[in-house]
Amino acid sequence: MKYCSISEASAKFNIPESTLRYYEKKGLLPLIERDDAGRRLFSEDQMTLLEIIIYLKNTHMSINDIKQYVDWVVEGDDTTELRLEMLKNHKQAVQAEMSLMQEALKGIDVKITRYIKRIEKRKEARQTEKIIEKRS
Repeated sequence: MKYCSISEASAKFNIPESTLRYYEKKGLLPLIERDDAGRRLFSEDQMTLLEIIIYLKNTHMSINDIKQYVDWVVEGDDTTELRLEMLKNHKQAVQAEMSLMQEALKGIDVKITRYIKRIEKRKEARQTEKIIEKRS
């Protein structure tokens, strides 16, 4: 089996090593192996789990809920329905947040358009003033 070091895992997922240590401390990476020198070794399964943890974290799932999910993963197939239900609920929450963000983005776009028009009007007014001054 191929293993990755903490620096390789950090680089692959573009997250600091300190975040990986924090995740392990919080119980999100319970099965991390170590080499003879005590360095963390991330197996392919651990890398897959870490990827899912990052997805959940990036979609604003709480550390406590991620911990519950990981605990269920460790427990095995008997918790598949619980994990499925958790992910379905989380997906709904993410979709609701995305919808809210889309609406907020529309409002920001309206403001940007107004500011652009305001700036253009000022520029036109200045150009008109300069033309009038030159004629005078």
